[in-house]
Amino acid sequence: MSIDQYLVLGNPVAHSKSPMIHNQFATQTGEAIHYDRRLVKTGDFENAIRAIQQEGISGANVTIPFKEEAYRITDELSCRAEWAGAVNTLTFRSDGSIHGDNTDGTGMVRDITTNHDQALQGKRILILGAGGAVRGVLKPVIDQQPYSITIANRTVARAEQLRNLFIDDFEIGTGGFDSLTGHQFDVVINGISLGLLGKMAPVPDSVLAKAAIAYDMVYGKGSVTFQEWAKSHGAIIALDGLGMLVEQAAESFYVWRQIRPQTLPVIEQIRETG
Repeated sequence: MSIDQYLVLGNPVAHSKSPMIHNQFATQTGEAIHYDRRLVKTGDFENAIRAIQQEGISGANVTIPFKEEAYRITDELSCRAEWAGAVNTLTFRSDGSIHGDNTDGTGMVRDITTNHDQALQGKRILILGAGGAVRGVLKPVIDQQPYSITIANRTVARAEQLRNLFIDDFEIGTGGFDSLTGHQFDVVINGISLGLLGKMAPVPDSVLAKAAIAYDMVYGKGSVTFQEWAKSHGAIIALDGLGMLVEQAAESFYVWRQIRPQTLPVIEQIRETG
């Protein structure tokens, strides 16, 4: 039996949990695949992709800092990737062409709505940050039909750029962190990586509505500061992004193999083992 090969590409990439996640999916589903990680030198992404195609690799996940480059070199993009302006899932076709997809937003929404049974429909949603990670999840959040979406960012112009990208789909509010004073939200999604430095965006303590949920797109130690802030100010649920990581991986697995693995056992194992 031939075994299809998949990779995660990034720099750095040694810390990536993707090989463990996907190889568990393979064991679980009986799919004949092997998944590994590969470090790609900065400035050498396109050459690395051509070499990978020559090796007969079936597909690859793409992580920091190459998602935008993956978007640019792809021959065909999914709608999700077009909205995101970035690609995290590459499929190498037998005719030499490359298909690009983005599963980040789908993964986050599935973690919130399925794993934690929290609806986004009809909710007032605040998103902190206006970088590529936030753009990557916006369309799937919009598709959940929330009551409102507000993007707050230190540089308001960046939030306005995101608003304008989605202006035909949803009327997104924008502003700086100080503009949040006097407003409350049912869901706060953190797309700022300040938690990795043990810091928190200067958000008014009153932004969390009664029974609000808080979600950090970062997982592990980098999410502790945000989660502690959320819990101390009334959030009924404060989550890190581990479920998003596993769910986006499951969506990539589905793109490649047309079979959807079970994610909760994998999430639980990572929580236990770190």
